[in-house]
Amino acid sequence: MTHPATTPKPDPDTGSDAELACRAALGDSRAFEAIMRRHNQLLFRTARSILKRDEEAEDALQEAYLAAWRAIGSFRADARLSTWLARIVTNESLGRLRRRSAQVIPLDSAIDHGDDSVESTLEDDADRQPERLAMREQMRSMMERRIDRLPDAYRSVFVLRAVQEMDVAETAAALNLPESTVRTRFFRARSLLRESLSRDFDMAVGDAFSFDGMRCDRIVAGVLSRLPDQPAAPKR
Repeated sequence: MTHPATTPKPDPDTGSDAELACRAALGDSRAFEAIMRRHNQLLFRTARSILKRDEEAEDALQEAYLAAWRAIGSFRADARLSTWLARIVTNESLGRLRRRSAQVIPLDSAIDHGDDSVESTLEDDADRQPERLAMREQMRSMMERRIDRLPDAYRSVFVLRAVQEMDVAETAAALNLPESTVRTRFFRARSLLRESLSRDFDMAVGDAFSFDGMRCDRIVAGVLSRLPDQPAAPKR
C-alpha cells in the first residue's frame, strides 16, 4: 500500500527575510519568531541607542514587534526587512523619548555644541575610571558609558554604523537622515570617542551593548504571548 506524498512544512528558522515575512503575513507565528531572533540584536541596539536604558529599550522593542506583526502584510520584498523593522523601532523609541521629556531634540535636527562642552560630557568621574590594564569587561562597560554621553544626534548614528556595522545607506534609511548627515555625524562621534578612549577604543567597540541569549528569549517570549492570531491584511 502506498501513501500519498506529503509536502514538508518549511523550516521557520531558514529562508530569506522575504520568505519569512510572507509566511508571517499569513499568520505563521513561528516564522515571525525566526524574524525576531534574526534581527533582535540590531533592533535592541537601535532602541538602546535612543533611549539609553536597557529595560525601556526592551519594552520599546516588544511594542515595535507588535506593530510590525500588525503591518507585516504591507512589507514589500524589494526593501530590506532589517531596515523596515529598524524604522519601526526608531519611531517607537523616539515616541517614548518625546513622552519622557518635552525638551527632546529630534535626531534629524542640527545640534551645535562647542568641542569643550561635548568632550566634557564624555568624562567619567575619577572613581568610575577603569584601569588601563583592566579586564575586557570593564572596557566594554566604559565604552557603553561613553557612547551614552554622546549627543543624541551622534549616538544613534554611531551605534548603527560602528557597533552594528550597518552601512551608510542602511543607517540613513533606518534613521530617516540624508547619507551626508550620517557620514558627518559618524565621523564626529568617532573622533570624540577616539580622543576619549585612545587605543582602547577599537578593542572595546565590538562588545558594546552585548545582547545575550536570555534577553533575546525574554523579548521573543514577551512578543509571542501578545501576538493576535493573524496580522492585519495590507491595505489595497
